[in-house]
Amino acid sequence: MTDQLLALLPAWGPWLLATTTFLSCLMLPIPASMLMLAGGALVATGDLALPAAAGGALLGAVVGDQVGFLAGRGAGRVLPRLRGRRARTMARARQKLRRNGAAAVFFSRWLFAPLGPSINVAAGALRYSHRAFTLAGVAGELVWVGLYVGLGYVFGANLEAATELASSALGLLAALAAFAVLGLWLLAAARRRGRTD
Repeated sequence: MTDQLLALLPAWGPWLLATTTFLSCLMLPIPASMLMLAGGALVATGDLALPAAAGGALLGAVVGDQVGFLAGRGAGRVLPRLRGRRARTMARARQKLRRNGAAAVFFSRWLFAPLGPSINVAAGALRYSHRAFTLAGVAGELVWVGLYVGLGYVFGANLEAATELASSALGLLAALAAFAVLGLWLLAAARRRGRTD
C-alpha cells in the first residue's frame, strides 16, 4: 500500500497528506510519517509547495484529533465495556491523561504516536478541557509535521536515511524532554526546600 500511496503523492500532494494524517489519527494503519517524509522530498525538488504540503498534513492531523476527541465524548459509556488489547490501551491512555494532562496530549502526537488516537478518545470520554486538548494537540502536531516534512526536505534523496534519522531525532527529543522535565522537577523541589528552611 505504501508504494501506491507514494506514487499518488506528486499528483494529490496536500490532499493525500491531509487524508493520511487524518486517518492515522483514527487508529488506521496508514504510513502517514513516510508520506510526510516523501512530501518533504517533493518540496525540495519543487514538485510540491511547502505551505501546501505541511498545511495539508497539519490540517488532516488536527481534524483527526478533533474527531477522535468528539467520538470519545459520545462513547464515554461504551469504553468501560471494551475488552482485550483495546481495553488495555484505553486504560493506559486514561492513566497518562489523568497523570500528565496536556503533556500527555502533546507528546502522544509525535513521540508516543501509537498512543495518540487512544488519548484523543480518552480525553473526550473523561471530559477533558477541549481548549487545553486542542492547544496541546496542535502544538504536538506542529512538531510531528515539522519534523517529518523537514527531514524529508533535507534528506529527500534518501528516504531510508531520513526514516532512520527521524527515529534518532525522536529519541533525542525524548531525552531532551525528559531532561527538561527532570530539571523543572528539581527546580520546584529546590524552591520547596528553600521555603521550609
